[in-house]
Amino acid sequence: MSKRLTLVKVGGKVVEETASLQDFLARFSKLEGLKVLIHGGGRSATAMASRLGLEARMVDGRRITDQAMLEVVTMVYGGLVNKNIVAALQAMGINAIGLTGADLNYMQSVKRPVKEIDYGFVGDVTGVRTDEINLLIDQGVVPVLAPLTHDCKGQLLNTNADTIAAEAAIAFSRHYKTELVFCFEKPGVLRDADDDLSVIDTLNHKEFKQLQSAGSIHSGMIPKLDNSFDAIRRGVSQIRITNIEGLNSGGTTLLPD
Repeated sequence: MSKRLTLVKVGGKVVEETASLQDFLARFSKLEGLKVLIHGGGRSATAMASRLGLEARMVDGRRITDQAMLEVVTMVYGGLVNKNIVAALQAMGINAIGLTGADLNYMQSVKRPVKEIDYGFVGDVTGVRTDEINLLIDQGVVPVLAPLTHDCKGQLLNTNADTIAAEAAIAFSRHYKTELVFCFEKPGVLRDADDDLSVIDTLNHKEFKQLQSAGSIHSGMIPKLDNSFDAIRRGVSQIRITNIEGLNSGGTTLLPD
């Protein structure tokens, strides 16, 4: 039987607030077995852009990334957020390494074609290579993956962190029995976005689309769920969406079609 690997994607307020991030990392560090951490940091990027006099633009939860914003997200995702997480994990006794998609050439992408919307320097994933990362994982190293990919021609590209998580989980599932956990400030997928007690325990793709059409699921949750159901169809064993308290169990479990 394949070794078990847990990938946790952390984002939202959990990453942005020091206390919640420390709480999350303390719990993450205690997860048993092999593990990988994928992080966001969009609010930090937006705040940094604002300090630099740049306007952040979003469409359906996805960031428009011009050249100036690409420089900001590279600094924030690949530097400030990633290395602070790595340093915090080292302090907790976890031997971590921070990586972008360009490192070890592990995640390749192409610049998204311009259609109705020009997303700028946003990457659509075309390939994932995990062989070298697998060697690190099997030695007990914890990769910390930033939401940046590259086009193999020297160009870094901003890529949605949920997409990074899903694509990485699919690739790792060829070598490990893989569980993907999305951890953010809400206890799961909610029927009512204003009611934290309205957690949906299990959700399939048909139900997701019905709730999306009704407006119950919207904004950044849409790409998260689109990516997740695609990952389940492509071999990921289990996917959960939860908060810090539900890191080990709980939240919303996504079901195959």
